[in-house]
This record gives sequence, structure tokens and C-alpha cells, in this order.
Amino acid sequence: MDTSMSAQAFSRKEKTEPLTAVDSGNDSRDVIANQAIEPGMNRTITRKFDFHIIPWLFGIWLLAFIDRSNIGNARIDGLARDLELDGTKFNIALTVFYIPYILIDVPSNWVVKYFGANYYLPGLLIAWGLVGMCTGFVKDYGGLLACRFFLGLCEGGLLGGLVLYLSMFYQRHELLFRIGMFYCAAPLSGAFGGLLATGLAQIRHNGYNRWPWIFIVEGAVTIAYGLVTIWFLPATPSNATFLTEAEREAAVHRMGLDAHGASKESKVESERFSWHWVRMAILNVNTIVLSLNYFAIITPIYSFSLFLPTIISNLGYDSVKAQLFTVPPNMAGFFAVILCTFLSDKIKGRGPIMLGCCSIAIIGYIMLLIKTTPLVHYGGTFLVAVGVFPSAPAVLGWLANNLAPHYVRATGTGLQIAVCNCAAFIATFTYLEKDKPDYTTGHSINLGMLVLSLALSTTHILYVKWENRKRENGGRDYRLDEGDEGMLGYRHPSFRYTI
Repeated sequence: MDTSMSAQAFSRKEKTEPLTAVDSGNDSRDVIANQAIEPGMNRTITRKFDFHIIPWLFGIWLLAFIDRSNIGNARIDGLARDLELDGTKFNIALTVFYIPYILIDVPSNWVVKYFGANYYLPGLLIAWGLVGMCTGFVKDYGGLLACRFFLGLCEGGLLGGLVLYLSMFYQRHELLFRIGMFYCAAPLSGAFGGLLATGLAQIRHNGYNRWPWIFIVEGAVTIAYGLVTIWFLPATPSNATFLTEAEREAAVHRMGLDAHGASKESKVESERFSWHWVRMAILNVNTIVLSLNYFAIITPIYSFSLFLPTIISNLGYDSVKAQLFTVPPNMAGFFAVILCTFLSDKIKGRGPIMLGCCSIAIIGYIMLLIKTTPLVHYGGTFLVAVGVFPSAPAVLGWLANNLAPHYVRATGTGLQIAVCNCAAFIATFTYLEKDKPDYTTGHSINLGMLVLSLALSTTHILYVKWENRKRENGGRDYRLDEGDEGMLGYRHPSFRYTI
């Protein structure tokens, strides 16, 4: 490509970066390597990524949450009765899903780039769509357990893969809003899933009555969507066919600038796996604290998604009304995710959003715990949704921002999701039949988890500020003399953690 055309993608503000290539007599390509992207070009690239990537990821996550939580809708439409799920059998069926889901998270992230995210992520979608359809044909408890196990195996690598995929295209302080733009599908799935389940549960055909059709139809839609998605997702910025050649070059270059010395490779596909990166991810303070924080957040999210229809039905509504009454709280969560992730990228901070959202959710659980009218309890579900759903993408984006390069981020994000999903073993047993209609134990557990998240977020904000000050004052410059600078990753003195 002609270097004069290429140079148009970059600004001429030499003050921000010393143009050492000019002094050394190298060509204009080396000059460009030290220059920032021209703002208009940057906006164009981001806008094209938003248009060509985000809608597909939104659909993937929407279907993922519908297919994993539709068992809650099926329960009140005859599943528990037909399969004789007495006692804790239903809770065990929920728990089985998370065993393979947890085990597959980290290794799945390692192979996303190898297979190509444009094939791997839709492939997962097709696989769990098939399992979802099979769930509609089960005749006994054992069959249900088998389907839930394989559903967890197929969905396990999805969330980490989606976050990792976006981190290949977007700069660190563009990332959270984009995570939010697909993650808002989680509360929307509760609203849409409830409406869809209400309609599908009216079907009675060929001996399959009500609840089987929830699984059969939703699984078929998932398979069809996966087959279409394969044709549209790009693997990396450098092979995004919807960009011009100059835009592709600029898209790769801006990711190198955003790494601030944490990666020696400008193209993500050039990075190679090393156990060195795995060790760095595991031993990072961010990985440990933010994994525990996500564990605390995901407990109320999972229990809320799985048991909201049950909680509302115990306020005195029949199954149809209980399904419909799940829609407004989930819609409130949907808009909260979009708003909070947008604000988070604007302020370039994740911790403050976490503190605010957790506080709102805590108030919601207090409303659910106090002895009062059903209307107040229902109002509490709104505050819980508005508080917990934005917290999940915030804590995910917080860790993704603070780990680099690719395989450190892949390992850390996978480990974070694996740790947090251990909370499912708590969440699936928080709302037991013996505790209804008040469910005091379940609400209390979730309240305690949110208080823990509040404490972890506060502590981590203070740590990040301290570490960034050390780097600004030259307290980490000694690392440049340790050996290969390209192997420092997030430990590079120029790299700054996100608050």
C-alpha cells in the first residue's frame, strides 16, 4: 500500500510521541508507528466495528441466556410435575449445568484465536441449540440431567470468548460499553423469554404439551442464528473485509498504541501461547480480587434469573401472570446496563460504577426481606435488576482492561469466569421450596454477597490508585532492566491500570 495513503490514518501531533524514526533515517512507516490515529479515522473504525460485530454478539448472548434460564419458565409450565422434580431435584438439575461450564472456561479461551472466533463462537451456539432442542424430548429426570450437563459444556467458553473477542477490536476505554451492548441481552432475555415462554407453553401437539415446546422452538432458533452468524463475524481487525486497507492498518495500529508497552506484537494473530503468560495471569492481584468480586456479583444474578418467575408466582399470581410480571424488572435491568456501561467508558472507570450499582441492589434486597406488601416486594425486584445486571459487565471489563497481552487476558478472563460460576452452586440452592413464600434465606445470602462485592470494589480501587502512582513516579522502572521488555505485559512501567 502507498505510504502517503497510509499516513492519512494517523495524526501529525509529534508532541505526544517522539518521532525517533525520523532521527534514525527510517522510512515513513516507522514514523507512523509512533503516531496516534487521526480522530476521524478512529471514529470511523469504531463505528464500523459497532455496526458489523455488536449486533451479532447481542443475539448470541440473548439466546445463550434464554436457553440456560428457560428451565425456570418451563418449571412453572409443567416441567416439575411431569418429570416429578420433587425436593431438591430441580436445584440439582440447575447445578449440573455449571460443572462442565466451569471446567471449560480457561482452555476454551486459549483456543479462541487458534480456531478463529468467527467460527468458534457460532459453533458453540449451534452445539447448545441442538442440546436445547433435545431437552424438549426428555421423559425423565436422568434425561434432564444429561441435557443440562451438555448444555453447560457447550456454553462454557462463550462469555470469556465474547469478552476476549471484543478486546481484539476495541481500545481499553471503549471496551466496557461494547461489553454492555451485548450483556444487556441478559436482562432482556428475562423479559423476552418470559413472553416467549407464555406463548410457547400454549402449544399442545403430538403428545408434547406446554413446556417441551419452550425448549424445542428456542433451540431451533438458536441453531439457525448460529449458522447465519458464521458468515458475518470477522476473525481479527486485520481481516475485517468491511474496512478499507487504510482502515485495517489503522485498526491494528491503534491496538498497539493502546497496549502501552504491554505487547510487542501489533497484530493479535502474531502473539504466541506461552506458560509465562498463564503464570502472569494467575498471579496478578487484579485476577484474584476481581474473580472473587465477580463471584459475589454472579450469585444474585443467577438466582434472580432462575427464580424470578417463582418469586413472583409466590406473591399470589398464576403462572401466566407470573411470566408476564417478570418483564418490567428485566427491562429496567436492560436499560441500566446500557446507561452504566456508557458512563463507565466516559469516566474511564469501573470501580465507581460497581459501588453505585451494588448499593442500589442492596436496597432492593432489603425491600424483599422486610415484612410488607407484595407491591413493595415487586418494587424490590426492580432495584435488584438495576443494580446487579450492570455490575457484571463492569467487573468483566475491569479485569480485561487490566490484563495484557492476549494470552494473559485470555487466561485471566477465563479464570475469572470459572471462579465466578462456582457461585452457581450457591445460587441454585438459595431459593428452596421449604423457604417459600418469603425466601428469607435466599434474599439474605444475596444481600451478603453484594456487601462483599462492595468491600472488594472499594479495596481494589485503592490498590489500583496506589500502583498507578508507583508507576508514574518511576517506582517500577527497574523492570525494564529485567530482560526482554516485550515479556513484561501488564507489568510494563508505561501500562496503567483502570480504576
